Amino acid sequence: MLVVSDTKTNTRIQIAYSDEKTARSIQKAIIPDNIGVPYGMHIIILVDGNNLEIEVFSKKSIGSLVATLDDLLSCVQAAEKTLDGV
Repeated sequence: MLVVSDTKTNTRIQIAYSDEKTARSIQKAIIPDNIGVPYGMHIIILVDGNNLEIEVFSKKSIGSLVATLDDLLSCVQAAEKTLDGV
C-alpha cells in the first residue's frame, strides 16, 4: 500500500513467513538498518504472528522512499538467505 499526501508519503509492506520465530529473526536482522535513517523518514518494523510488517513514513521525495524500500528489502532478502543456510 502506498499513500501520498501533500506533506508526506508512507508505505506498508507485510511479508508472511511460515512461523513467528522466522519473522522475529528477520526483524532482529534488519532493525540495525533503521539506525541512521535520513532526516524526514521514520521506519517501524513489527511482527504480528507470522507476519513481518514494515512501515516507512517519509517527508522526502517518492524517489527517496523507493530507495529506502529497496535497501530494506535487500536486507530482508539477505537475512532470509542467511536463515536458509542455517
